[in-house]
Amino acid sequence: MEPQKQILGHLSAFFTISVWGITIVSTKVLLVQYTPVEIIFFRLILAVLALFIASPPRLAWGKFDCHVLRDELRIMAAGLCGVTLYFLFQNLALSYTLAANVSVLTSVAPLFTILVSRPGLNEKLKANFFIGFTVAIAGIILITFNGSIVLKLNPLGDLLSVLAALVWAFYSVWIKKISTQESSVFSVTRKVFSYGLIFLLPFLPLFEFRLGLERLTVPSNLFTLFLLGVIASALCFVTWNYAVHVLGPVKTSVYIYMIPVVTIIVSVLVLHETITLMAGIGMALILTGMVLSERK
Repeated sequence: MEPQKQILGHLSAFFTISVWGITIVSTKVLLVQYTPVEIIFFRLILAVLALFIASPPRLAWGKFDCHVLRDELRIMAAGLCGVTLYFLFQNLALSYTLAANVSVLTSVAPLFTILVSRPGLNEKLKANFFIGFTVAIAGIILITFNGSIVLKLNPLGDLLSVLAALVWAFYSVWIKKISTQESSVFSVTRKVFSYGLIFLLPFLPLFEFRLGLERLTVPSNLFTLFLLGVIASALCFVTWNYAVHVLGPVKTSVYIYMIPVVTIIVSVLVLHETITLMAGIGMALILTGMVLSERK
């Protein structure tokens, strides 16, 4: 049963990354009519509704002790880091800097994850991980900038991208700790998103937020928000959390390298774009880096 779980964990991580590879572009498109906080708000509302429908909360009368409180605090921390702060940092970064910069800088999440995991989960640092990380990042840079030497830096946007990768690392560690205590991945994800939505509310007055429900009458806006909220958030966070539970935060985070590869494949299949030589070399480097990082 254990090998089957491992395979299912890898498939869950691959499915999640395949969807997330599309949503970066979708978020960039929505920023034309929505502010970053508005996108996050509608995304979380749809995610929470979907998770409550998929996994309704059950009243459980049990003993409340320090272990229950500890688990609840971990869920709150995961909601703050992986939902509220991660979405805020990533969406704000997209409004300040290029999507290419965000794609590259958030790809350092596996490195942050293994550094954060050491004291939290006793994950061991291995040389092959750093070699794989270097090779994969080189591939991501080749794909993202397609060999162009023009790199437009924006200190604020780039810093926000790095912060997004850092809080995601903390989220991965918290999720691993929670998943060992909770029986249902759906219930964990529902609680995480509920806390994430609660933590987001104080930020709304600080940014340009308005409901603007008339914008939902535009079919493309409604479809994109549905994709972000129900598929990329509710469903994909469940599959990602399951992968973290089975594979561990470090092994799962390595799949983040695949996001640019997925974007290129989707562009070829849907937009009929061609794969350039630089992009082909970049894809090969990313896959090589993933293999090196996963090796024991």
